[in-house]
Amino acid sequence: MSDTWVVNSDGGARGNPGPGGAGIVVRSPDGQIACSGGAYLGVVTNNVAEYMALIWGMRAARALGARTLEVRADSELVVKQLRGEYRVKNEGLKPLFIEAQAVQRALGSVTFVHVPRAANAAADALANEAMDRTETVGDAPEPPCGAPTTLF
Repeated sequence: MSDTWVVNSDGGARGNPGPGGAGIVVRSPDGQIACSGGAYLGVVTNNVAEYMALIWGMRAARALGARTLEVRADSELVVKQLRGEYRVKNEGLKPLFIEAQAVQRALGSVTFVHVPRAANAAADALANEAMDRTETVGDAPEPPCGAPTTLF
C-alpha cells in the first residue's frame, strides 16, 4: 500500500477580486477522506484563493501525519509555478508561493498535479459553500496563511 496522501484544493473569487473561498479534501493513503473543509477568505483574487487553498490542504495533511503528498488543483498557474515551470511575476502571489514552498519542504515529498475542474468538484463545492455562508465549514484544521487574522 502506498503512503501517499492526496489533497484536492480549489479556490475562487466572485468578481476577481471579490468575495473568495478556499476548499480542500484530504484523503489518507487508503483513499478515505481524512478531513475536508471550506474557508471564507474575504476579498481576494482567484489566484490568491487558489494558493491559500493549496497551502491549507498541505498543512492539514501534514497535521494528520502525511509526509508524502500529491496535491491536485485545477489552477494551471499555481501548479506550474510550484513545479518551477512558470515564474511568479505577481508581487501579491510571491509571499504565498514562498509559504507554499516552506510547507512543501516541511513535508517529505510533494507532487503537484493539474486536474480538470470536474475532478475537483468536492473542493470547489466546499469553497462555494464557505463563500455562500461567509464562514469556515467542514472538519479540516483551521485555515492557515495570509488570510485575514479575524477569520483564522
